[in-house]
Amino acid sequence: MLGREDLIALAETYGLGKPAATSGPLRGWGSRRYRIDTNKGHFEVRLRAPDEAYEVLRREIDLLTFLEKHDFASPRIVTDESGRTYSDYEGWLLILTRVPSGSYLSEDELTLRQIHSAGKALGTLHTVGRGYKKTIENRFGFDRIFETYAGVRRRLPAYFKKLVRTLDEETEYLGNYLETKLPKGVIHGNLYLGSMLFKGDRLVCLGDFDAACRGKYVYDLATGVNALCFADGAYSLDRFEALLAGYESYRTLSLAEWDSFPNELRFAALRFAVTRLSEFFETSGEEAERINREFGGYFDRLQVLRREKEGGMEGLLMAMATGYDYRKYQRIKADDEPGD
Repeated sequence: MLGREDLIALAETYGLGKPAATSGPLRGWGSRRYRIDTNKGHFEVRLRAPDEAYEVLRREIDLLTFLEKHDFASPRIVTDESGRTYSDYEGWLLILTRVPSGSYLSEDELTLRQIHSAGKALGTLHTVGRGYKKTIENRFGFDRIFETYAGVRRRLPAYFKKLVRTLDEETEYLGNYLETKLPKGVIHGNLYLGSMLFKGDRLVCLGDFDAACRGKYVYDLATGVNALCFADGAYSLDRFEALLAGYESYRTLSLAEWDSFPNELRFAALRFAVTRLSEFFETSGEEAERINREFGGYFDRLQVLRREKEGGMEGLLMAMATGYDYRKYQRIKADDEPGD
């Protein structure tokens, strides 16, 4: 846990000035993430375990550097006095970024304008990312999630029969019906409210690119739907339409992507449920409570998507079935990278 004196020392090391009283740990992140506000701007500190994050962190920093050159609304890497983009800090890897002034919002605080802005940001990322030619391995593809679930399943208590049955059925179903030959490119891979900084109606910063990889665009969009369009136990058609309108103002979905959308939503929910379940066994305290809440939320989404409970799926399915526009599709650029 970094206390005020630690943050003062870090701010001095990086030449940020004196931290204001608003500086401190970000809510819900335990000892992993902090905010430093000074007269020079707003900054965030993240700590990662080196055995897990060294190569991931290097790839993330490289991508963030590319995105900054293209003026994308992402965090800006701050180097220390020696020019290093990250440092060792008491057994952790420390990364410091500059972020705009803004707020992280809860699902009930979001407006349709903010969701539309988030869709535009994601469409922009997928468009700008075409220029990034380095290969980034997908750590959250179906095979990886299947392996993760197999490991987690052995640790679940016997009385979790209903939960296990649902996850068993879903992994088997998606293994047979997920489409792989879809447009791909650089995706964020981990869209959730804690990665989105808003100011007024606009998303001013999209962060947490540690899961960024080369993957299916529609999967990334489905992850955004699960993050932004599910509230009070149900999917909101208004939110879905706002997100898609923002996204398609930069990149139009193909017919194959619209057809695959329902299964991509299911896989996105399964992926987050399984990874949060896996993380739960490795954490404790406040972070474990956060992870448990997130697991419950994504398992709820999965049950709605599987039609095991009510939750607004009828409207979403109709919107997906009728969302394809041949006129828009004719304007898709030829450099939309095809799937493998």
